[in-house]
Amino acid sequence: MDFRSTLALRFRRFAFVAVLGTALTAHGTAQAPPQRPFGTLRDQAAMQQQWLRKRLDTFLPSLMRKHGVDMWIVPMREYNEDPVFSALVAPETFAARRRTIYVFFDKCASSGAVPSAQCIERIALGGTSQGGVFEARRSMRAAASNVGRGQQAELWGDEQWLALKAVVEERNPRVIGIDRSTVFAFSDGLSSGELKGMSAALGEKWSARFRDAEGLPLDVVAVRLPEEEAFFTRMQELVWSMTQEMFSSRTIAPGTTRTSDLAWWWRQRVNDLGLATWFQPTVDVQRKGVAEDKLGEDPIIERGDVLHCDVGITVARLNTDTQHLAYVLRPGEEDAPEGLRKALANANALQDMTMEEIRPGRTGNEILGATLARMKARGIQGSVYSHPIGLHGHGAGPLIGLWDYQDGVAGRGDANVIPSIWFSIELQATTPVPEWGGQPVRMAQEEDAVIAADGKIRWALRRQDRLFLVK
Repeated sequence: MDFRSTLALRFRRFAFVAVLGTALTAHGTAQAPPQRPFGTLRDQAAMQQQWLRKRLDTFLPSLMRKHGVDMWIVPMREYNEDPVFSALVAPETFAARRRTIYVFFDKCASSGAVPSAQCIERIALGGTSQGGVFEARRSMRAAASNVGRGQQAELWGDEQWLALKAVVEERNPRVIGIDRSTVFAFSDGLSSGELKGMSAALGEKWSARFRDAEGLPLDVVAVRLPEEEAFFTRMQELVWSMTQEMFSSRTIAPGTTRTSDLAWWWRQRVNDLGLATWFQPTVDVQRKGVAEDKLGEDPIIERGDVLHCDVGITVARLNTDTQHLAYVLRPGEEDAPEGLRKALANANALQDMTMEEIRPGRTGNEILGATLARMKARGIQGSVYSHPIGLHGHGAGPLIGLWDYQDGVAGRGDANVIPSIWFSIELQATTPVPEWGGQPVRMAQEEDAVIAADGKIRWALRRQDRLFLVK
């Protein structure tokens, strides 16, 4: 390649990078995104540490009392952490230290005093204090003249159990909650090996007081603070700007761009911003006169296509989950056909029904049944498969249907909605479109919502009620 060709190629690459460096705001105006839209990692860590302390001070006392547990023991080993781990530890902590045992004790439970932060002892056996959130206790290896050096090197595990036994005996708990469940993965973090070791060390007296806590870790993982809600709104603003840019002529060249190009554009943009995502983004196409299974796995985007994405980002251990829709204008068009706009309106109506049925105290299955009944009465064909979100993309709490379980989800759909929890309102409505010869078009939408401490629900930012247009 000669010098001029090389120079031209470099210029085109520079121009392409420059285009990628331009984002759209939620109102569609162009602006350069900050290199660190949420500050440095150190900034985020300081913020997360404040959240951690406040969450444990605010929520844990009442949750332990609610679930009838006066001591909660959460043991784990390095790289086999309990799912509740990320809800209990500082942002600088990525794994348990050898064996770490977190102990929570409600010293006010026996007196019936109002639960408060002062009532809860938080003890970490092994590991650190997590920035002063726990009282850290270390179990030092005791010298034993009758134990060989090779054997002695393994005694730290047993000594942690002995230290736990001392903590338990000092406090004489009536009910010891453990993380064991056949229904919720978030509540089933106690491994069989840890249960065996703990039971042997504590003996029959204390192991007889074990109770499957189930609801306690589920709620601890699920609940969120108002400060986190405000940060979550900022995350939504970035997601919206990115989906609008992805579904625009800045990124899409009809007849050339494939759906995989957009999926990898998203992954790269998230990475370039110093962020992460919890799943591989997807982009798919619906096309007039063509069945979806005939489009192939990675179709080229054409004019007249309906585009759909499923994307998310991860920041400060929080996750988003969003599905947005777009229409690629044909020559001479200034908007999507009326039938497609009506199809989106049906999905919006189903969103409204779902949001109106979600309230604290109801189970996911109750919400699903009520929503689908209203949907059918309205003459809309669709399905609802909404889920909690927060520290995990598919978060802790009740499921409101699954795409293939529209009659309810046994167990996981029987949990109750609680205040201070977030949901991804995920669903689809399918509508015949006259301009497409009556071909059914599926409008799948997903938007995150917040249930505040007062039980009121709102969109974390807003919902999409107009198709993005690719000009």
